[in-house]
Amino acid sequence: MENKILGIHHITAIAGDAKRNFNFYTKVLGLRFIKRTVNFDDPQTYHFYFGDEQGNPGSILTFFPWGSAVRQGRRGAGMATEIGYSVPEGSFDFWIKRFEENNVIYNKPAERFGEKYLTFLDPDGLKLEFIIPKTPDNRKPYETAEVKADAATKGFYNTTLTLNNIQATAKVLTEIFGYKLVAQEGNRYRYATDAIDTANVIDLVELPTEQHGLGANGTVHHIAFRVKDDATQMAFRQKIVDMGLQITPQIDRNYFHSLYFREPGGVLFEIATDNPGFTVDEPLEELGKNLKLPAQYEAHRKEIEAHLARLD
Repeated sequence: MENKILGIHHITAIAGDAKRNFNFYTKVLGLRFIKRTVNFDDPQTYHFYFGDEQGNPGSILTFFPWGSAVRQGRRGAGMATEIGYSVPEGSFDFWIKRFEENNVIYNKPAERFGEKYLTFLDPDGLKLEFIIPKTPDNRKPYETAEVKADAATKGFYNTTLTLNNIQATAKVLTEIFGYKLVAQEGNRYRYATDAIDTANVIDLVELPTEQHGLGANGTVHHIAFRVKDDATQMAFRQKIVDMGLQITPQIDRNYFHSLYFREPGGVLFEIATDNPGFTVDEPLEELGKNLKLPAQYEAHRKEIEAHLARLD
């Protein structure tokens, strides 16, 4: 892998009830629960990570489940408004039946850029899509007793950003991140990187009069782009500074190292490293089974555990 942005690393969203969020993504969608930890800035709130078996970059959807006190968000301009997962050809009948059995709100399948997609909402109103890619996705899916490989998600396909004007955001994607405009349908512009074959698509939807979104329950908090290591990350940090944008210092998130900046269209972007990975504090077979705390909160484990909702 070269010193490039390697598509999407993870996507982080906001949820309400923790147990409802956990049940939907592990039981209904069949994702693996790969890390049970807390918000590093608010240790009385969970931070959940869902992904494939190993928690590979490009498969990781994370949540801050802030409970009943969090207000309902609203999709709009200046935010990521859709999260797309790659699923196998012929899987839509399975998913539609499963959605109906679990009272999931969904739309009839449609087609975009020559690819079939199925839109649905999670229990908090987060908008998701299952997409059957034109190019075969050879990533190994995570299977459960109810969701087998012939239907299971492979990881992310894309995410969609809604903007009043796409120009400045597109400049970040193309001039810093190495993406290229590969297709357009109406006001939807598709950008992709050839640095990797999967989780490598960003769609920009331009809506000049769209009201700005409200970041809260049921909305995406940020999009994290992937780099292989710290040296590559810091090289990209300099490029962002050179473009005149404000960006944080490197922050240690235990499982990856992060930089954050808000791109000109208003969406919060992160650049996250592959290292050190999710097995840094527990073995692969134990992922997600135990509450893992950053070192600064370990002395307060008992009171933190007492505050957090039970998931079983």
